[in-house]
Amino acid sequence: MAGHAGEGAAVSVLAVAHLALVAAYAGFQWTVRVVVYPQMAGVGEGFAAYERAHQQRISRVVGPLFAGQGVTTVWLLVLVVRGSAPALPVLAGAVCLAVVLATTWLGAVPQHRVLDRGWDDQAHRRLLRVDSTRVAAATAGLVAAVWLALA
Repeated sequence: MAGHAGEGAAVSVLAVAHLALVAAYAGFQWTVRVVVYPQMAGVGEGFAAYERAHQQRISRVVGPLFAGQGVTTVWLLVLVVRGSAPALPVLAGAVCLAVVLATTWLGAVPQHRVLDRGWDDQAHRRLLRVDSTRVAAATAGLVAAVWLALA
């Protein structure tokens, strides 16, 4: 692959850092989908306060993971344009991150806003459906990150 001298090692280090962030996010997302969201149905009295606390705490974890993935993805895309990184795994990972971010902002966040007011069974079901999309995209992103690290 064409590229600038010394970028091969930089791409390798960046690919490993990207893999670590993507793997951490995928593990986080699976935990939310399998453990955290299903437990919401059993909270009962005081659900609105529980939901607000959940949102505050979860954003402290997911925010840095989104930011880190965003930085490494943009950096990798720049290296693809320069011819220093393999295009297919980087583009696949970028698409997966875009799906995760879009379903978060357009799907999960609106459902959390409904749940802020108190338990709503329909909003919870919609949240679970949206979250299944995020789990699938996060898992596919992890596959793309492994592919990149091995390329």
